[in-house]
Amino acid sequence: MERPSDDRPEPDRQRDDEPGPERRRRPEDTAIWVDLQIRAAMERGEFDDLPYTGKPLPEHLTSTDDPDWWLKGLIEREQITGVLPEALQLRKDDTELEARLDRIARPNDVREAVAEFNRRIVEARRQLNGGPPVITPLRDVEAEVTAWFERRRRRSAAAPAPPPEPGRRRWFRRR
Repeated sequence: MERPSDDRPEPDRQRDDEPGPERRRRPEDTAIWVDLQIRAAMERGEFDDLPYTGKPLPEHLTSTDDPDWWLKGLIEREQITGVLPEALQLRKDDTELEARLDRIARPNDVREAVAEFNRRIVEARRQLNGGPPVITPLRDVEAEVTAWFERRRRRSAAAPAPPPEPGRRRWFRRR
């Protein structure tokens, strides 16, 4: 037996204009929701301290000539290092080696750092992956340790001595 048709919706289905979790979102609803979220974020002040507020955009963001503008921006923003070919990375590390060694506190750690640097040079010379040639010279470990000691001695002689601390009085030695 067939049921008579009436215009009422079935209880398990809802119409589009009725609120409910099963209702499909229309594009207009999504746009309104996005606008409300943006306005709420503006009221909370989440857009107040953006990096380029009140400043012109950098060249790499506005240039359409460079196809790798996004990559250069990523490298600058995230401060990515170590993506050079090994020969060029070794040249760069060679120029920064003394400063890196000066941040080390013990002579044995300096020896290990120079030995590791030399190991990287030897490994790069063995690989034939192409790219620029490895022209970075090996470093003499003991000569680097001696130079490290000398730089530390010069820094300590040039730095003024800290003022003496006034004697602290103990709580039980009151006048």
